[in-house]
Amino acid sequence: MEDLVTARLVLHPLSAREAAALTRGEPGAHPGWAPGYPSRADTAGALRHLETCAAYGDPAPFGAYEIRRREDGLAIGGLGFHGPPDQDGTLTVGYGLVPAARGHGYATEALRALLHLARAYGITRVEGDTDHGNTASQRVMAAAGMTLVGEDERLKYYAVQWPQEPPEPGDPARTSLSEPAEAGGP
Repeated sequence: MEDLVTARLVLHPLSAREAAALTRGEPGAHPGWAPGYPSRADTAGALRHLETCAAYGDPAPFGAYEIRRREDGLAIGGLGFHGPPDQDGTLTVGYGLVPAARGHGYATEALRALLHLARAYGITRVEGDTDHGNTASQRVMAAAGMTLVGEDERLKYYAVQWPQEPPEPGDPARTSLSEPAEAGGP
């Protein structure tokens, strides 16, 4: 699977080998990691990716991605799907950035690209959740096109849903979630 490229980011799909190295705290051959990366959440995401690979094989393109800044190549966070789509074509997504990278729109840019990828592959629904107090994450999901669909005493649940058939190229529904930059992938 090729990297997904947005205006300011490279979303690098993690192989099982790279995910295992990340869990051991070993940076790859790219320029390196920003201070604070990987976080516990990044390590947990890499472990989940390894478990998915062991259970189902490589889930690409529905796996884990490392978020890298194009300007310097440093890894600043991660995002990805929590496993392959379910029988209804639904995926769950998660993401996170190192503290120094927050507040610059990177999470929204990355999530939009991942939603665009899911849509291009015929996924009909992507879900995510966040703690009630995590207003930054709530803003990210809303800005990426997800809507609040429910909540309980601990979490708020967001989702974006599309019709069964993917839109044709040039259809506003297809382009509304993508960044105005080149995106690799399907």
